[in-house]
Amino acid sequence: MSDTPFSPAGSDQEEPEFSPSGAPIYRYGEPAPFELASGNEATITTIAEHIERHLGPASSVYHEIISNQVHVDVHIVPPSADFPFYTLVTSGMSDRPMTVPPEAGPDEAPPYAELCILLPSTWNIPDNAADINAAFEDENVYWPIRWLKMLARLPHEYGTWLGFGHTIPNGEDAAPFADDTELGCMLLLTALSLPEEFQTLVISPEKTVHFYTLYPIYREEMGLKMERGVNALIDRFEIYDTGDVLDLSRPNTALV
Repeated sequence: MSDTPFSPAGSDQEEPEFSPSGAPIYRYGEPAPFELASGNEATITTIAEHIERHLGPASSVYHEIISNQVHVDVHIVPPSADFPFYTLVTSGMSDRPMTVPPEAGPDEAPPYAELCILLPSTWNIPDNAADINAAFEDENVYWPIRWLKMLARLPHEYGTWLGFGHTIPNGEDAAPFADDTELGCMLLLTALSLPEEFQTLVISPEKTVHFYTLYPIYREEMGLKMERGVNALIDRFEIYDTGDVLDLSRPNTALV
């Protein structure tokens, strides 16, 4: 379930529900049939160069073996003096345009996007590929990568779009992502800790890619957002100094 404002293909929901804040709520039905995808080498290179130019070189790229709809790789930028956290960035989501509302302009609903998530420097991400594969067998380590890949593919599977302020729970009950946290929803915002120049990438006059950052949030925070709108939740983040780097045990700003 998501509050994305466009009904996905395959949904059996004729009309959207609306949250108290006025945001449409859609419940996804069956995804589109499997469609084998391969990576666009030119796009992968362009995004990799964009990442290195603004964030630093990736220490590794977590590649997909078999891809559905789009080929999603995850570029892993290790902590540095300027960015003392891991920055994980997708490439491949923007190989296809998302299905944006026809009445919305490109500034309101950009059709091309990639996703990021910021992880603390203590996250278990080894330097070499062999050890990364072993580390990612632990769901407590892997779930942020799983969500990057899942959400990068979601618009193409369901004929919908993702953009600023959208929330996606971990199932109807927003179950915790892992054993060591109560966070159970994802919110898409702009990263506070990454430079403005990184947030968009002009590939051609017809194609500008927007980079959204995933903020893991609590079920009650998603409820606040659905009740009062995304700005009300952002205000709570500001009051309690909630940053964009994942903190598994941060205060629940909807309850404090």
